[in-house]
Amino acid sequence: MFETRSFAGSAQGLADHLDKAITGGSVSASLESGEELTLGDARMIVRTYERYSFAGGNRVSLFVSILAVGDRLEVALSTAGGSEAMFWKINTFGEAAFMDKAVEAVDAFGNL
Repeated sequence: MFETRSFAGSAQGLADHLDKAITGGSVSASLESGEELTLGDARMIVRTYERYSFAGGNRVSLFVSILAVGDRLEVALSTAGGSEAMFWKINTFGEAAFMDKAVEAVDAFGNL
């Protein structure tokens, strides 16, 4: 699953908001890794979150990339995991729920 958003705001403010919203939204959610890269005026903040999916009985990952140039933000969200099948994806309820939570948090920040 993949979603994108574009709006103006603070990249660090968004990253901090997501850290709180995503890890606070589930007892099993955690921030697994984070990194920041800069190139000239561009800044990219990358986050990887993980949580246990009760629906799928497995762990699900959420990847967030925040690209900032000035106050313009481009946000990419992607989920992985959450399937029980060996050769194709079935039962992606966990992925969809994690993505919904992330999109809700990003949209709430973008509308402040």
